[in-house]
Amino acid sequence: MFHRSHLWLLAPFGFYCVALPWANRLRPAPGGVPFLWLWLAGATLLTPAAVWLAYRGDKRRGGRG
Repeated sequence: MFHRSHLWLLAPFGFYCVALPWANRLRPAPGGVPFLWLWLAGATLLTPAAVWLAYRGDKRRGGRG
């Protein structure tokens, strides 16, 4: 069943797919690392946080878990 807390799961999708063409460039390169690499690393770190927030929302409304 879909609940409002599941909207957190759209954040990683947005970081990986929707904004990827915008982030696919070599400059700026903070610290000499291509911007795309930093963008993907940030999206990878965001994913567990988004899953945890969705899980917490399910648990608060009495879902299984």
